[in-house]
Amino acid sequence: MNLRTTGQYRQTSVSLLAASVFIALLTGTAALAQDKTSEIDKIFSWATPTSPGCICAVSRQGNVIAKTAYGSADLERDVLLNTQSVLDAGSVVKQFVAAATLLLVEEGKLSLSDDVRKHIPQLPNYGHKITIDHLLTHTSGIRDWTGILPLTAGNEDALTLILRQRSLNFVPGAEFSYSNSGYVLLKEIVARTSGMSFEDFTRKRLFEPLGMKNTAYHTNLRKTIRNRSMAYEKDGAGWKLAMKLDNDRGGGGAMLSTADDLLIWNDALTNGRLGKYVTETLHKPATLNNGRKLGYARGLFLDTYRGTREIWHSGGAGGYSTWLGRYPEHGLSIAVMCNTDAMSTTALAHRIYALYVPATSDQGNENALPPIAAEGVDPAGLEVSSRAGMFFSESTGEPLRLVVDRGRLRVAGGPALVAQSNDRFKRWGSVLTFMSGDEFELQYLSKDQVELKSMEGKTTRYRRAQAYTPKADDLQAFTGRFGSDELGSVLQIEPKGDGLLMRLDHAPAKSLEFKAIDTDTFQFSGIIVRFRRDKTGKVVALDLSNPVVPNIKFTRLNAPANRS
Repeated sequence: MNLRTTGQYRQTSVSLLAASVFIALLTGTAALAQDKTSEIDKIFSWATPTSPGCICAVSRQGNVIAKTAYGSADLERDVLLNTQSVLDAGSVVKQFVAAATLLLVEEGKLSLSDDVRKHIPQLPNYGHKITIDHLLTHTSGIRDWTGILPLTAGNEDALTLILRQRSLNFVPGAEFSYSNSGYVLLKEIVARTSGMSFEDFTRKRLFEPLGMKNTAYHTNLRKTIRNRSMAYEKDGAGWKLAMKLDNDRGGGGAMLSTADDLLIWNDALTNGRLGKYVTETLHKPATLNNGRKLGYARGLFLDTYRGTREIWHSGGAGGYSTWLGRYPEHGLSIAVMCNTDAMSTTALAHRIYALYVPATSDQGNENALPPIAAEGVDPAGLEVSSRAGMFFSESTGEPLRLVVDRGRLRVAGGPALVAQSNDRFKRWGSVLTFMSGDEFELQYLSKDQVELKSMEGKTTRYRRAQAYTPKADDLQAFTGRFGSDELGSVLQIEPKGDGLLMRLDHAPAKSLEFKAIDTDTFQFSGIIVRFRRDKTGKVVALDLSNPVVPNIKFTRLNAPANRS
């Protein structure tokens, strides 16, 4: 039944509501019989027939109790989203990759302790053993290919790019760092070990046995896929297509599914339909070399939300955005799939959760501002405004931007920080994407120097980026072309004003203007470039760091031009 109400589109099912009432009468669970559709409508009131939108599905104890769709699947052809629309699930695929890997482990064809090079000998020898479990738990140290791709010509697939990398971000098992590269390698291992393509393996061993009839892993996204929705991103006041249609580019982004099918998967995990070993290992928290347990298992985040366990993963690919989660104590599962990334699927899912599990008085308002300071610390004595600014790691050049948000110190784009004293701050809440719920601490050693102690116990020292204006002659020393064998890219650099203009050979029309923040150190947004000199003082190389990958090395290809 298609309904148009107050400028928005919603699809639901009368029989679904009737079934919910019937189940409630049998179970005696009054909340199950409550029709939350009108309240869900309000959450998605922004989605109209002339905008992209979302599909959401909710189940309790394995029974679907809500299923709705809002917005357009194809703005050019006026096709509306429906509850059977097929969307790209993005990195939600990682739990499926993990399950496929564990099926082969259970059969004795793989071991979690296997050296990855046993199965992919083309992987460089980094001087440290990287195991299959390191890949599953994002503790391998292998660079995330998505942080490297923008620096390449973009004509290589993800696997080829990964195999060209000659260094790690850290010793395997020492840290957690979300890396799509690990799951690219896992897909390859599954294919090589099983003798089937990953597409065929998941179809035969996961999707078909579980009855996920509208789910498939696709390596050719240009082929016709029935009921597939287009994906969009904002373009001024309107929208433009944002779809990945090229070759298979990574560990997520090629599994197409429906909200219904994702709930089937959640139910299978809840009820152990994949078997005891696979189910338990998928949910077992990862452990670092120092014994610290993480809030990540294998393809699943293990979190706490409003005092209850939350098992979840999100995903994004092009304009598609997905969130899939479970709350075991409440028997509740939620799937949200959108064909735009303009709205946070995590926030939408949490608002849906609140409809079924209202907050108790001691949990407070999830939208309330975090405290400025911990109990016993006087906010009036804090110097929060002086703490903000751009900092960079003294060892890797990794940027850290701190801002003041409504009187509170915050990591830009990340969590709020609650003052424990005038010089020490702790992470508040569980809002930093791709991290567990563990806290981290920020200690100011001085106004211009801070130490961040991560959830792994690692301490990183950051220095404030200072206003620095180099002379014209100074800038000439950086002029030239710098190449990276790992990326197959060449970076052209020339002076512009009191900074540097940088562009890649393969994309000369796109240039970035870097400003000096220290001697031999330049910054543009979250990118830091640090130049290296030889013993004579000549600039011979540079290290480029972004928020995903530190210290990508480029070597000078020619001497600076003589402009005298």
